[in-house]
Amino acid sequence: MNTPSTAPDNCPPLEQAVVRFIQELKYEHLDGPAHAGVNRLMRDQLALQIGISRMPWSEQLLDYATHQQRPGNSRVMASSRTMSAADAAFVNGSYGHGFEYDDAHGPSASHPGSCVIPAALAIGEELGSSLEEVITALVAGYEVYTRIGVLAAPELLRRGFHPHAVLSNFGAAAVAAKLRKFDAETTQHALAIALSHASGTTEYTSTGGSIKRIHAGIGTRNGMVAADMARAGITGPRAFLSGNKGFFRTFLQRGPGEGAEQRFEIHRSFEISTVWLKAYCACYCTHAYIDALRPFAARCSDITDIHLKIAPHFNVVVGTANANAYDPKNIEHVQFSLPVQAAFTLLGMGNGYLVHRDYLAGQLEMAPVVDLMRRIRITEAPELEQKYPGKFVADVTLSLRDGSTEQVFVEDPIGTDANPMSEHAQDAKFMELTEGILGTERAQTLLATLRRLDPRLPAADLTALCTA
Repeated sequence: MNTPSTAPDNCPPLEQAVVRFIQELKYEHLDGPAHAGVNRLMRDQLALQIGISRMPWSEQLLDYATHQQRPGNSRVMASSRTMSAADAAFVNGSYGHGFEYDDAHGPSASHPGSCVIPAALAIGEELGSSLEEVITALVAGYEVYTRIGVLAAPELLRRGFHPHAVLSNFGAAAVAAKLRKFDAETTQHALAIALSHASGTTEYTSTGGSIKRIHAGIGTRNGMVAADMARAGITGPRAFLSGNKGFFRTFLQRGPGEGAEQRFEIHRSFEISTVWLKAYCACYCTHAYIDALRPFAARCSDITDIHLKIAPHFNVVVGTANANAYDPKNIEHVQFSLPVQAAFTLLGMGNGYLVHRDYLAGQLEMAPVVDLMRRIRITEAPELEQKYPGKFVADVTLSLRDGSTEQVFVEDPIGTDANPMSEHAQDAKFMELTEGILGTERAQTLLATLRRLDPRLPAADLTALCTA
């Protein structure tokens, strides 16, 4: 009896390696750091899906989805509604990514959690899967998403693409292929079809638009739909990543790099073990600057000039490439403006959930912020990109009234794997997001369940704790 191949025939080495990784990954392959990363990510992402469900664009999205939905048994977070797996993941992924507070993967400049967790839980509910199966699938999706993303960084972001909007298509297709137990050939087609959905730019950072909040949902649903198409027999190009008109040469005008397939070896360290969590409710490109400036909040009146050096690909997202970086007119401008976030910090206003909720509600006095921003200069520094690849660093020089200067460099902002948030801070964030919607007792029960993350627990039992 022949053993089914774990890689498709007639595919380039990179595509074969990606499919083989999805096919061969087992729960037993996950080591301690990978399990710890899953646990942190699950707690953070489910709290966000619950907490952000009450944002105005989230409520608009739910109304839209309710009128478009297909019937199913997958839950919409913080509600009593159920939908098809693809529709529920569309809503829940958008919630999770909906207020610039979700996880980040630094080397790919992306946000995998709001793709792989909603996809895995929604499909897991539909299939009656255990958390062991869900966790294995979400890790498969996380690794495919981030390992392709690392190969595409930093050019994908520098060219104006939103990496999450692009990569989530591949991540969700991988999750679906794993949970639905696709063979190698069908898995390859699912990923190849996902390429036809990949899109999304960062123009929202410059001229706004709540569609950015929905990018996670769009990419996640499209990746799941791509898998459904493959299951129905629709096929995609075999060289979808490395072909002359595949992902890398079309999106980046280059190939994936020599030996790219080695990134998908099953025994490499897992990217999910390095999950970054956000301590601040703004684009991660601003976080190291917030950390650098926080100690100077008490001396704000003594500062005459604030010089911020920034890597070019981050300047595209939060710096001078944004039309409204110094003249914010909406919440997108605020959360993607390095000058605004620096001013928030130095004025002692904080950079968390509450200050951004206050801005959204029109309860924040912005005149002092705009006044302070006049002292802030941003300069592109290509050497930061070259010397610290995959890191979100900050190089800050402050000039004081007495003629002295202070220089601060932050290599690892709070929340990164090298400088993680404390368990106390993670719990405080969880309760901040969930307590007002679930109530204290139910929020604490959910947190305790997520800490245990019993692999035998049905996925549906976990999501039942997230309803309101």
